[in-house]
Amino acid sequence: MRLWLLFVAILASTLVGCQQKQETTASGRAILELPDKLSDLQLFDAAHRPSAGALAYDLNTPLFSDYTLKERFIKLPAGTTMSYRGDEQTFDFPSGTIIAKTFSYPFDQRHPEKGQRKLETRILLKDAERWQGVSYVWNDEQTEAYLKLAGMNKPSTWIHFDGSERSNAYIVPNANQCKGCHGNNNEPIGPKPRNLLNSFAHQQPESNGLTDWHAKGLIQNLPATTSVQAVPIWNDAKTGTLEQRARAWLDVNCAHCHNPTGPARQSGLDLRYTQDDLAKRGFMKVPVAAGRGSGGRLYDIVPGKPDESVLVYRLESVEPGIMMPELPRRLVDVEGVKLIREWISSLSSSSK
Repeated sequence: MRLWLLFVAILASTLVGCQQKQETTASGRAILELPDKLSDLQLFDAAHRPSAGALAYDLNTPLFSDYTLKERFIKLPAGTTMSYRGDEQTFDFPSGTIIAKTFSYPFDQRHPEKGQRKLETRILLKDAERWQGVSYVWNDEQTEAYLKLAGMNKPSTWIHFDGSERSNAYIVPNANQCKGCHGNNNEPIGPKPRNLLNSFAHQQPESNGLTDWHAKGLIQNLPATTSVQAVPIWNDAKTGTLEQRARAWLDVNCAHCHNPTGPARQSGLDLRYTQDDLAKRGFMKVPVAAGRGSGGRLYDIVPGKPDESVLVYRLESVEPGIMMPELPRRLVDVEGVKLIREWISSLSSSSK
C-alpha cells in the first residue's frame, strides 16, 4: 500500500475514482497498483497527442517490433527533471516518471496517413525503488486500453510495403517477460542521449530531442550536444556509414542483452555501439552455449561471409530457441537483416 500512496501523491488528479488493482509476479514480487484503464493515466488525448506535462519523443534507430509503428511518451512529475549520466545510459529519471509506448499496425504501411489500429500501450512506471513494466491492450473499438498483466496474442493484418497483405499474431508480453529485455529492474532501453540527438529532425529540422528538452529546463548536467556521440538512423545512408548504421541497429536490437552486465553476458558477445574490441563484437568469436542456435556455424561473425555467421543465422530465424532477439518478435526484420548482411559482406579478412 505504501507504493500505491506514493503513486497517488504524484498523480492524484489523474487517478481519482479509478478502479485499483494489485497483482503479483510469478516470483511473488508485488506489482505496483495501477488503474485498469489507460485513460486514467492521462498521457495523451483521443488523437494520441501528448497531454499537459507529457513529452512525445522519437528515436534515431528504434527496436524492431514486427513492423509496428510506435508512439512514445515520457511524463515527469510536475516540477522535476531528468539527469544526464552519459551517452550510453538512459537518463536518471525521478520517482513517479511514466514512460509509455503505443504499438500500432498501419492499415497500409505505404500510406500511414490512412490510419492505424492500436494494439497495446506498454508502461514503465518508476517508484522510489525500481521500474515496473505492464501492458494495456486496446479494445476493438479503439476507444480504451485495459491493463493486461497475463499477456496475450493479438491477430493482426495490414498491407505491407510491397502491397501484399500480411498477418501476424502480435505478442503482448506478460509482466514478467518485460524483464527479458529490460532486466530485473525494468530499466528503460530507448531514451539514451545518443539515440535522441537527431530524433526530431523529421518534425522540426532545427530541433532534436536533447536540445528541445534542455531548452525546456527538463535535463540536468547535459554537456554541449556537439560532444554527445549520436547513433545514425539505421536506414538513412546520409546519417552514417554502412558500418555505423549496422552497429546502430545491433546496438538497439541486441545490446540491451548482449553487454557485459546484460542478461546474455555469459555469451561474451558485446554489441554496444561503443564497443571497439573486434573479438567482443563477435569477429571470429566462437559462440558460447549457443547449442542448436549456432546452426552449425563456427563463429558469431565471419568477415565477408554472412552465411557462415551465427549472428545472421539467428536474426533470420523465427524458431524459438534459435531466433534473436527472443522477444518481442515473430517476424524477420527483412530490411534490418539485409543491412547486417551488407555490412558483414563488406568486411575484409583483415578485420579478423
